[in-house]
Amino acid sequence: MAPRANWKGHLTLGDLSCAVALYTAASTSDRVSFHIINRRTGHRVQRQMVDAETGKPVERDDIVKGYELSSGDYVLLDPDEIAEAVPESDKTLALETFIPCNEIDTIYLDRPYYLAPADKVSAEVFDLIRHGLEAKSAAALARTVLFRRLRTLLIRPHGDGLIATTLNYDYEVRSASEAFADIKEFKIEGEMLDLAQHIINTKRGSFEPGAFEDRYENALQELVKAKIEGRKPPKKPKPKETNVVNLMEALRMSAGLKESEKKPKRKASRAASDKKSPKRAARPATRKAS
Repeated sequence: MAPRANWKGHLTLGDLSCAVALYTAASTSDRVSFHIINRRTGHRVQRQMVDAETGKPVERDDIVKGYELSSGDYVLLDPDEIAEAVPESDKTLALETFIPCNEIDTIYLDRPYYLAPADKVSAEVFDLIRHGLEAKSAAALARTVLFRRLRTLLIRPHGDGLIATTLNYDYEVRSASEAFADIKEFKIEGEMLDLAQHIINTKRGSFEPGAFEDRYENALQELVKAKIEGRKPPKKPKPKETNVVNLMEALRMSAGLKESEKKPKRKASRAASDKKSPKRAARPATRKAS
């Protein structure tokens, strides 16, 4: 059975059009979830809206949204007024701009969705668009109203379908200059740089999402299982302590070098060649006959 679509509309490229559906690509629904419980009664606890000043409950019809001013006062907005601000939607994803797949900065990527044909009639046109993007190694930019907001989406080939990723607006992405303002520049060279590059080269691999373990989620599952079975959960192993405070020593240990191996290979080989060909001893001076 096909999953429930988050959104349905039409994907267009010029005069080409096909019905499409968006499906959730990443979800946290399989994580361990909890309810808030009254310890004394074992009953679930309900949330209730109360006035922050009087402490009295507030009826649902009396709840509105407010924009806070610098004076501390609020501009009140009714739900109908906010609804008027929602842009009209024609349920269309029009592919207008095409860019190389690797051109966009990943910091702008927000949330991915699977994009697939909504019916059998649309499958051929959909596949034509997908093949066109794949052949050109291109991604498309499109705009549509999703969940009450006008969103820009990056659409690119993925397997037999497409991936549509919502993008962050430029004003939502913070400048890196503030976060990096206190980073000092160091002169990294010589053995230190050689060792760092050696460690990186020896640990190269491929991206395998299944190899990454969610330890917190696994620990929660084990905790719940232990509670159900009436046993104590296993104790968490303590992290290994290290007294390494010297950067060069830490690099050598990470590279698996022994204490005696102080110099990089290129210097060691030169020293070895010096030992093989020692300098000749100077001959004693001879006096000329007078």
